[in-house]
Amino acid sequence: MALSKKQHTSTDQQAVLDAQLLLWHHTMGYVKSMALKAALDLSIPDAVHQHGGSATLPQIVTKVTLHPSKIPCLRRLMRVLTLTGVFSVHAGGDDEPVYGLTPASRLLVGSGMNVTPFLTLMLGTVFVSSLFDLGEWFRHELPDPSPFKFAHGRHIWDLADHDASFGKLFDDGMVADSSFIMDVVVKECGDVFQGISSLVDVAGGLGGATQTIAKAFPHVECSVLDLPHVVANAPTDTDVKYIAGDMFESIPSANSVFLKVYAHIIVKSCSC
Repeated sequence: MALSKKQHTSTDQQAVLDAQLLLWHHTMGYVKSMALKAALDLSIPDAVHQHGGSATLPQIVTKVTLHPSKIPCLRRLMRVLTLTGVFSVHAGGDDEPVYGLTPASRLLVGSGMNVTPFLTLMLGTVFVSSLFDLGEWFRHELPDPSPFKFAHGRHIWDLADHDASFGKLFDDGMVADSSFIMDVVVKECGDVFQGISSLVDVAGGLGGATQTIAKAFPHVECSVLDLPHVVANAPTDTDVKYIAGDMFESIPSANSVFLKVYAHIIVKSCSC
């Protein structure tokens, strides 16, 4: 059945409103990221955790460093974080909201599968600011294709080597990410390591991933290849061997090569 002119107009208006809503979601999406960053900076997940996994706003305030004048603003921040699923909320006594940990915020507390250092790295000024001039980066023909280097004048690893504070932030973030994902890999994909006698983790940093493999599969001789300044800070109380070198020049001989890029895990058997 054909639509009337009024129905067509209504449909067109709805399409325009939907388009505007889509653009607003993209434009304001950073608010969710920055709200999460604020929660990490203020240690709000830890505050809720210390109260047994659920806490009112006054209880949270007792555990975080906050100026009294900002308490009403904290309530607004918690509203964003509950709407985005970082925390849960339900009415408590005297209608005071009670905030609880969700599966997401449980990954931000404790000493186990805690991804806070990695999120702190990715939400930090250095990484976020490297995307501010992305449009300008597209206008230039550069010998190096990295927006990060365009913004900061150095590659990520070079900056980590020259800036001690960023270097620690980077190392802590990579270790946290490796520890989290490797716990899952070992449990769910452990059979891929069966039959392997030696493994070299290429660009493995401080060896967070490799140490997990070594503990779970002691029959595998594990080593890490990374740049000299990274290896210089490697732990010494481990059976993992650290080798200084450049992956683009040579890779040590091993029964298998391990490559990790954030959450993407590749284990490739080879005859090196």
